Amino acid sequence: MRVLHFYKTYYPDSWGGVEQVIRQMCVGTSALGVHNEVLTLTRNSGPEEIVIEGHTVHRAPLNFELASNSVSLASIGKLARLAKEADVIHYHFPWPFMDMAHFMARVQKPSVVTYHSDIVRQKRLMKFYAPLMHRFLGNVDAIVATSPNYFASSEVLKRYNGKVRSIPIGLDKSTYPVARPELMAQWRERCGERFFLFVGVLRYYKGLHILLDAMAQLDYPVVIVGAGPIETELKEHAQRLGLTHVQFVGAVDEHDKVALLELCYAMVFPSHLRSEAFGISLLEGAMYGKPMISSEIGTGTTYINVDGETGLVVPPDDPQAFRAAMRQLWENPDMAAEMGRHAAARYWELFTARQMAQSYAELYREIVKA
Repeated sequence: MRVLHFYKTYYPDSWGGVEQVIRQMCVGTSALGVHNEVLTLTRNSGPEEIVIEGHTVHRAPLNFELASNSVSLASIGKLARLAKEADVIHYHFPWPFMDMAHFMARVQKPSVVTYHSDIVRQKRLMKFYAPLMHRFLGNVDAIVATSPNYFASSEVLKRYNGKVRSIPIGLDKSTYPVARPELMAQWRERCGERFFLFVGVLRYYKGLHILLDAMAQLDYPVVIVGAGPIETELKEHAQRLGLTHVQFVGAVDEHDKVALLELCYAMVFPSHLRSEAFGISLLEGAMYGKPMISSEIGTGTTYINVDGETGLVVPPDDPQAFRAAMRQLWENPDMAAEMGRHAAARYWELFTARQMAQSYAELYREIVKA
């Protein structure tokens, strides 16, 4: 079975959540007899093909971007050529150029779309894009929602109810490094014995301004890991609020991230918009047995974090509610520890990379036989 994944960004050029999901799919399904390849775009020079963890990454030059829509004319020809050698084409949505490339490359192979997110921000452009989007989604053989919560709350997915199924994103804990004692000691010295942790790219939909506003009346230590387009804006906001107990530590490597995940008291995840369709770092917190605080936005975040069981779920964009949840966890360590144990159990039950890989391998076989 040969599967070609197509998405606008991938390793080694980009290390975001969708890239991590594709990587886990490729590594996981390869153990089940699937030969994976990835076609992606790049801004950088270098080889057109790279082998990463056993799968080949084909790179096409990025020509330009329009409203976050990456365009590469060369990728259309590459898609047409590589599709002829594949048994299944696996698309990753949203990416409007991908929809167009599917038709321009005249792809005739069985196809599946992992529907990572609705298009939330570019609502005006949706008027022009919607016909192409619906033609594309109507043309593919199967659509996968990353959680039943997202399927239930997406107006787009409801339209394709007959071909949609839910396969939760999974992670393989064995691929994460073991926290080194010296790193643990360094971060413990810097952050203290007990702190809340946020991990993620600093983007508008992550709701970090809500977390900062919540901290205006609390003195609990908070560590914010990540970099991104609103980093300066957030630091200035924290300075205006006088938040000396909030640390921005920037982007860190996997070894440092694991050390912080091991050390932290609880995960905070204040994303308040549907652009946050799942929450990979939230799942990482569950994987490491940490209680979580997140917002109810009708997406996979509440599939990972079940209110009152694995953590606390609050209304979106509500600093007061977020503050109350942080106080509740902080002042009830036995409750927090129990929620962390439930979070780890839920990860092992629903969110392992092996389970995700098995579900996709079965889906591939199903659509090839259809």
